[in-house]
Amino acid sequence: MSPSAPTPASSPWLPKLLLLAYLVLFVALAINPYERGTWVAENAPIVAIVVGLAVLYRRGIRFSNLAYGLMSVLIFLHTIGGHYTFERVPFDWFNQLFGFKRNMYDRVAHVSVGFYAFAILELLDRYRAIRVRSIAYLFALFAICTVAMAYELIEWIYADLSDPSAGAAFLGSQGDIWDAQKDMLADTSGAVLALLLYWIREKVKGPARPADEAALTRR
Repeated sequence: MSPSAPTPASSPWLPKLLLLAYLVLFVALAINPYERGTWVAENAPIVAIVVGLAVLYRRGIRFSNLAYGLMSVLIFLHTIGGHYTFERVPFDWFNQLFGFKRNMYDRVAHVSVGFYAFAILELLDRYRAIRVRSIAYLFALFAICTVAMAYELIEWIYADLSDPSAGAAFLGSQGDIWDAQKDMLADTSGAVLALLLYWIREKVKGPARPADEAALTRR
């Protein structure tokens, strides 16, 4: 299907700058992580996301600057979490500010998973894959919910099969028996926020112009 509803053209330097920042952070935090097995497990999906976005970029499938910015939040937070393990990331200022007794870094990172709903809807609109607006929004939301559920299952399987200490570090439940459910709620909440932001952008900027698609595919 050829694109007929283009997304706003992205500045050519922002995705490249974000990629460079990620590579620097990745290399720096690959040095002496808390637990190497956990570091590998936490970084594997993030490396896959970065590679996927880079391949799409090279093939001319590009997102807006706002979408790239939102997607980068998870990439950076997860890379940091992989170095320390999520429950050990220095995050006391946030926990104390809101009175949390557990380290909430993992919850914040899960919220950022939902930010990918913005890019999903942007891609749907670019190709006009779903014409009914409400269904397009729901598709992006349910896509994030599905990913959230799948990742919790992967965490459970990894924790069950791996070394107990590495499994516990990867799971990061911190003794909360409802951790998986709360993580999925955080993912969904992030998606709702991202889709609300998308709706606001639609109302403020209106539909994208055909010229934007030409600018997008030239780069």
